Amino acid sequence: MKLAFFGSPDFALPALRALAAAHEVAVVYAQPPKPAGRGQREAPCAVHKVAVELGIAVRTPQRLRGNSEEQAFFAGLGLDAAVVAAYGLILPTAILAAPKRGCLNIHASLLPRWRGAAPIQAAILAGDTETGITIMQMDEGLDTGATLLREATPIGPADTAETLHDRLAPMGAELVLRALSEAPAGQAQDDAASTYAPKLSREDARLNFLKPAAELERQIRAFHPWPGSLALLGDAVIKFLAAEVVDGDGVPGTILDERMTIACGERALRPIKLQRAGKAAMSAQDFLRGFPVAAGSKFY
Repeated sequence: MKLAFFGSPDFALPALRALAAAHEVAVVYAQPPKPAGRGQREAPCAVHKVAVELGIAVRTPQRLRGNSEEQAFFAGLGLDAAVVAAYGLILPTAILAAPKRGCLNIHASLLPRWRGAAPIQAAILAGDTETGITIMQMDEGLDTGATLLREATPIGPADTAETLHDRLAPMGAELVLRALSEAPAGQAQDDAASTYAPKLSREDARLNFLKPAAELERQIRAFHPWPGSLALLGDAVIKFLAAEVVDGDGVPGTILDERMTIACGERALRPIKLQRAGKAAMSAQDFLRGFPVAAGSKFY
């Protein structure tokens, strides 16, 4: 089967490798190189790098909408299908319609739950007990196309966005191979049951201790490793890498004891793993040895 692949981050790599091993991937589309590192030199994204290693031609247009030259090139490839995994650009109708079997999307949720840019984080943050992968026949809407295959995985109490990402990515690769092989009939989504997972930014990292401790604990797991979960203690920026919910009561943000238990809008949050800016991550116990914090101090 002759395919095109659209993807950019690490999440898409298992699918790219699996498809390249089983089919002819004629071209890979990836986000353009971006400045990275101390020197801010332009660097290709993860999918771009692996496609080059696999000997597949890579195209990195800034946009596809209104790009008639790129659309004409794509239509001329004579593709059987295209596979999309966290590409980062909207595909216009001309791209969606060009392959014989259209474009299949690997989406990291059980659609119609968590349409949008950050479904893994949204599922943890909401306290969902499961998530999964959906293979979707793409249409012009935002993750609104017919679902072809779905596979679920539980969300455990210790799962972070990182652990779920690493579990879901290979699931997506296996499921899209099945979808291409089996050509299952599409099932329309129930729009009334849909939820939306907005794109995250660095501003989302701040912890708000007016919220219940259980919600903050989920945020810490949902936003690990990015954008992280931060709070200010005086002039120090403290990054919370793991925490637990415990009993406690006080003015939200106030440190209640020598274990750095923090009062929240409901119950309290006790850090397990912390990191100061420019320092190594460490257990809360080791952190407090080098950075003692008095009860009554307050996070902001």
